[in-house]
Amino acid sequence: MSARVDRRRGGAVPKRKTEENMKRTSIKRTQTYRFGKPAALALILALILAALTATACGNDEAKDADTDAGNAPVRIGSKDFTENLILAELYALALEDKGGLEVERDFSLASSSVHTALVNDEIDLYPEYTGTGLLSVLQLDLITDPQEVYDTVKAAYKEQFDLVWLEYARANDGQGIAVTKEASDKYGIKTLSDLQRNAANIRFASQGEFDEREDGIPALEAVYGPFDFLSSIVIDNALKYDTLLNGEADASPAYTSEGQLTNPAFVLLEDDKQVWPPYNIAPVARAAVLEKYPQIEEILNAVDALIDTPAITALNAEVDVDGKEYEEVAKAFYDSIKGTF
Repeated sequence: MSARVDRRRGGAVPKRKTEENMKRTSIKRTQTYRFGKPAALALILALILAALTATACGNDEAKDADTDAGNAPVRIGSKDFTENLILAELYALALEDKGGLEVERDFSLASSSVHTALVNDEIDLYPEYTGTGLLSVLQLDLITDPQEVYDTVKAAYKEQFDLVWLEYARANDGQGIAVTKEASDKYGIKTLSDLQRNAANIRFASQGEFDEREDGIPALEAVYGPFDFLSSIVIDNALKYDTLLNGEADASPAYTSEGQLTNPAFVLLEDDKQVWPPYNIAPVARAAVLEKYPQIEEILNAVDALIDTPAITALNAEVDVDGKEYEEVAKAFYDSIKGTF
């Protein structure tokens, strides 16, 4: 007689039976027959199903544990403009390729909400600007030395938000003024000091708020002196380069890494007295994700070391001037640098 499993106890019934055991076996058989074969079969199937369900739940819990242990994707965010999209995609490509990490892209977030998303653990990192961190997020006083700005935001972010600034790139997407090459050559204008001295010859195209904004004309005049332009008009920001090319103005506010500045028809003026704060690019990340994936810091620092202002300006131009997709531009640039680190 073979061993028979008693499902109520989970053990095996011995082959040798004493008289008492035989009586118990007889009772069990009688009960089974009274219960009916179909009912007994249904009970067995129900127990099998319960066991399988328990196993499946255990597997799901094991998968969840594995995810918590370190298999979750790295969530990269970006702001909603060309340069930030390119940078975020570069970071994603590098972490996938060099770090072997799964990346979840959460791009084109509103610039006003991306910091909040990071603090609230909705993303793990994104490309930020040192000047934005200093003035917009921390709301601290103006600092113009790039290293001092970086050191200040790095310390404050760690203390207040438990966020980490990785190393900053040489690329600076700050405030500037561009003039036409024609005006630059005619009046010898290379710096903001040159522009101030020749303001009476220059037709200025403003975006309105630049004339009143604290870091606009008021900041310039406090350091360089009055800018008494020959004329000043207010235009939409998207039209400023067309306005200059069409000969309707000679100078206009600009951001220092805008793609249109690759056109030799424009000259970006040097802020020779350093009125404007630096806006150096750097990844900002949650401390927890850097602890989980320590390779992130080394990889992204290596990427940022290869990005200067001319490089990011050229990438912006490929999208904003040449009409390429930011993913295509980021991939081509990453393929050109990945062998260097």
